Amino acid sequence: MNSIDRLTEIFSHFPGIGPRQAKRFVYFLLSRNNNFSSDLIRAIENIKKEITQCADCKRFFAQNGHRGPLCSICSDTSRDREMLMLVPRDIDLEAVERSGSFKGYYFVLGGSIPILEKEPEKRIRLQDLESRITRDKNAIKEIILAMNANSEGENTAEFIKEKFRDTGLPFTTLGRGLSTGAELEYADPDTLKNAFLHRT
Repeated sequence: MNSIDRLTEIFSHFPGIGPRQAKRFVYFLLSRNNNFSSDLIRAIENIKKEITQCADCKRFFAQNGHRGPLCSICSDTSRDREMLMLVPRDIDLEAVERSGSFKGYYFVLGGSIPILEKEPEKRIRLQDLESRITRDKNAIKEIILAMNANSEGENTAEFIKEKFRDTGLPFTTLGRGLSTGAELEYADPDTLKNAFLHRT
C-alpha cells in the first residue's frame, strides 16, 4: 500500500467521511506547501499532550496550564448539582452548552447503542456512568437523556433507563423541538433551548 492509499484509509475512518472524500483530503495535502503539512503534523502530535479527559464528565478539554482532573464545567460549583445531562459525544455537550439553556452537569457517554447491538454495554461508558450515578445519587434529582432524535438515540435512552431503573432516579428526555433524525451538534441554540424546556 502506497502513502496515498494509506492516508486515504486513515481519513476514511473519520466520522462521516467516505473513501472519495478521504482521497480529496490526501490530494489537498499534496497541493499545499511544506509549512502546511508541518503545522498539521505538529497539531496532531500536540493534541495528545495538551488535551486531557475530565475525571467526572469524561469530555476532552484543553489543560491550558491547569493540572486538575476536572474541566471548567465540572469544577464550577455554581452549577446545579441536582441535574445531570447525558450526551453521546463531546460535540453534543458543546452544542448544549452554547445554547445557554442548561446549568447542571454533564456526562459524555462516548457513543450510542445501535438497535440489535449484542454487547450494548461496550458501546458507551457504562461503568463510568454507574460510578458517577452511585457517587452522586443523593444529590441528583433528574437525569436528562439528551440523545440524538433517531433510532440509535432512542435505543440508547431505553437501555440506560432500564439499566438504572432500580435507582429510583427520574429520567427525562429532550422535547421534540428536535426533528426526527436530527443530531444535537447541528441543532441551533433556540431549538436546543426549546427541547430542554419541553423535556418529558
